[in-house]
Amino acid sequence: MAKRSDSRRGRSGASNRAAAAKKAQEERGGFAKWVRRLAIGGAMAALLVVLFAGLAVAFAARSLPSFYQLQATQVGQTIVVRARDGSEIVELGPSFGEWLDSGEIPQVMKDAMISVEDRRFHSHWGIDPVRLTGAIIEGVTGDDRIGGTSTITQQLARNVFLNSNRTLDRKLREAVLAMALEWKFSKEQILELYLNKVYFGGGAYGIDSASRKFFSHPATDLSVAEAAIIAGLVKAPSRYSPTADVDAAVSRAGVVLRLMKEQGRIADSVTIDPSAVKLKEETGQNSVRYFTDWALPQLDLLLPETFEPIEVWTTLDTGMQRAATASIKANTPEGAQGALVSLDRDGAVLALVGGTDYVETNYNRATDAVRQPGSSWKLFVYLAALEAGYTPDDRVVDTPVTIDGWSPRNSGGGYAGEMDLRSAFAYSKNTVAAQLGNEVGFGTVSSMARRFGITTPISTYPSMVLGTSEVRLIDMTRAFAAVSEGGQSVEPYGILKVTTSDGELLYQHERKEPVQLVPDYVAAGITDLLQTAVNTGTGRAAQIGRPVAGKTGTTNSNKDGYFVGFSSGVTTGVWMGRDDNARVASLQGGRAPAQAFAAFMRYAVKDRPVEEFETELQLPEWQMEPDDEQFFGDPDDYYFIDEQGNLIEPGRGAPQPGQGSPFPVEGEPGVSEADRRRAVPATDPQRQPARPPQQPNEGAPPAASDDFLRRATGGGGTTQPPRPAPSPPATEY
Repeated sequence: MAKRSDSRRGRSGASNRAAAAKKAQEERGGFAKWVRRLAIGGAMAALLVVLFAGLAVAFAARSLPSFYQLQATQVGQTIVVRARDGSEIVELGPSFGEWLDSGEIPQVMKDAMISVEDRRFHSHWGIDPVRLTGAIIEGVTGDDRIGGTSTITQQLARNVFLNSNRTLDRKLREAVLAMALEWKFSKEQILELYLNKVYFGGGAYGIDSASRKFFSHPATDLSVAEAAIIAGLVKAPSRYSPTADVDAAVSRAGVVLRLMKEQGRIADSVTIDPSAVKLKEETGQNSVRYFTDWALPQLDLLLPETFEPIEVWTTLDTGMQRAATASIKANTPEGAQGALVSLDRDGAVLALVGGTDYVETNYNRATDAVRQPGSSWKLFVYLAALEAGYTPDDRVVDTPVTIDGWSPRNSGGGYAGEMDLRSAFAYSKNTVAAQLGNEVGFGTVSSMARRFGITTPISTYPSMVLGTSEVRLIDMTRAFAAVSEGGQSVEPYGILKVTTSDGELLYQHERKEPVQLVPDYVAAGITDLLQTAVNTGTGRAAQIGRPVAGKTGTTNSNKDGYFVGFSSGVTTGVWMGRDDNARVASLQGGRAPAQAFAAFMRYAVKDRPVEEFETELQLPEWQMEPDDEQFFGDPDDYYFIDEQGNLIEPGRGAPQPGQGSPFPVEGEPGVSEADRRRAVPATDPQRQPARPPQQPNEGAPPAASDDFLRRATGGGGTTQPPRPAPSPPATEY
């Protein structure tokens, strides 16, 4: 019985093992079946994709123009820029040289372009899978030898048939068109089309136009170094253009030459120096280009996409532009740069000069440079004080003061004692500005500057009252223009209208509704101060024989000189200094900048009627009410408008013959290098709590007398002489 039982168990085990093996075999067979199905499905899908792509390429190839049609068709938009009187000031747009057949194109030019843009040009079929992989490597390694993903054929397709939008749809169409081009044309034909149509910067399309523009000779005479410079431009024409940045162009040419050696297109033993290439000397360029460089990019926001020729009617006055250019060249100190912006009362840019020589450097210092404005920044300090309740006739004390360890000095080290607010502003007293800023709150001053359009970072350290925050000249000019308009916002603009070459209107400028930035009595008060600064103070060099209101500005060590002012509805700002921020001997806002202002303004207002300034103060009733909050002013009472930051003062008549100045006219620098290092720009003042103006710092006296404080807060009382301030710690500067 035992043997029979063992036999049964043996047969049962063998049966189980066989079943398990069969099951495993079935599972393997099922998996293999699914793999085969997926492989077949994938192959069919790939085949369909290939068939679809082939059909798309074939259809595109049939639709392409002929080689000769492409040869005859030039692309690009021509822009005629006109002055406000309709006269043509410049024509911008494509420039085409002679068409060079493949046999006329120098081999070094072909080799240079293929080396840097598409090293496998002769082996791929329009798109380069290896190049796509290279783009991924480039993104990881940052290797500038690899380049982008587009082949020469793809670039040709994009330049001739498409746009530069970075979208998947555009890239797919670009790939199809590239393969269609490869289908229809030979490699030599594609390269010929490319080299005659690609954009090289400066309005130059094609290698012949580029060669004539940069080297003053046809492309048939290109040297290896010149070919390397031109080939290097395709990646970024504006960045590597020899007319914009010679060093960048030479450096990029060095990359091209290295690639040519690596690919065996020139011998390793050959030594080529791109820096030795003689570039064409630009002629016929002038300061008008500073204006067009600023105004024309705005077309991208004003117009829908268009490729037809257009005419741009601008606000530029050609006579004023010539006068502005001449005044900057004649008055800018040797080795320094100068800039000028002039606005009409509605914000129209009448003249704009961004440097002494556009050909030498096209960097626009009027619209792009950020520099310290010096004492011209006091505009915002005194605006805040006037809004807080001060008047031009109120008594203040010019005396040593220390605020949070900072002790500002007047130029020359002297102190005049008691004076009125008007005189303190006219003679640019640093200690009075510091006391006023401490009294109303440095955050309040910052808010005032933001309200008037200062968009750069603003410091809230005490030294900010002397102009340690960097600004743009066009912003400061805009702020002064707002004062000229009675405290209403002014927005600079340069384009009046845009039409097609047939006269169809595409755009018409419409002025935005102005915003009242400060009450009119505040605007009148600051105009009073600004006019006095020109009549008897630091800005006397800006006098032109009619009412002028303005303010000078000079930074520490004479690194920057400012003058901004207005007369007869024209507001003009002038800056001078060095690009490397080095000292300029004898540079002060009341000298060269004020003299350049006067030279320009005499021409700018010669045909305009003389306008007297509105300086009569109609004070609001609240100034006689016991309201401490009103005394200090609320920066949220008004809108913060994108404008510039300085104010102007009219109003006092010219000094009578024989009448001297009650106080010596001093220069303006009063910020030490240590103070400047402390003045780290803060972010928007709205994000930081303002310093409580009610709490003076470290014994710093109020700028006004106790009697003024009682009157301003409704306390009444008789006029008392100002209380002398406590003496600060004995420190020599």
